[in-house]
Amino acid sequence: MAEIERRFTKVPVELRARKERSSIGGYAAVFNRQSHNMGGFVEAVDPAAFNASRGDGWPDVIARYNHDDNMLLGSTGGGTLRLAIDGTGLDYEVEPPAARADILELVQRGDVRKSSFAFRMIDDEWGTTDQGFPLRTLRKVQLVDVAPVNVPAYPDSTAGLRSLARHVGADFQEVQAMAERDELRRFFVRTDGPSAPKKKVYGAAARMALLARREDPYA
Repeated sequence: MAEIERRFTKVPVELRARKERSSIGGYAAVFNRQSHNMGGFVEAVDPAAFNASRGDGWPDVIARYNHDDNMLLGSTGGGTLRLAIDGTGLDYEVEPPAARADILELVQRGDVRKSSFAFRMIDDEWGTTDQGFPLRTLRKVQLVDVAPVNVPAYPDSTAGLRSLARHVGADFQEVQAMAERDELRRFFVRTDGPSAPKKKVYGAAARMALLARREDPYA
């Protein structure tokens, strides 16, 4: 089973009113917006990324404060968590239990300002940005949870680098080392013509070309 990854969005979380009850809502994910540098590459969420989870009825998706198992706020199964997709991204709204009134207050005061989502990768795609920087696009994911967060953890790039290693047929340790040297874009540079970034991965061919350049002392 794919490992769970977490991402956050800077779109503000907000306090909402529904049927005389307060709820917490916001965008857990925003489509087609490039992330910050995640360690040699950036990410974007495709507008169709959550379609499979939505088509299945958002099974077993929960909302937790700071992704903490001990801070459950609501669930799709209990009808206390609602999820929707629009042109902006994945919107969520959760009605916390009375025992979590402090979280509502933290959101209202502005202490909790961001949202996050956890997922398992089903399908992704690698290419480059307009500037030639490696870009991972999340095409299809299984949504695990959404969360209002106050201190978003820096996302671990390990899963993304493992994905890139599979796409280009390279050893994970080598890809990891290249990421540390900020050299991942070398997998995306054409070797059959002008050295211009191209928004496509060449897979094993890119791997062989890279090795050839390393073995050539004049490369």
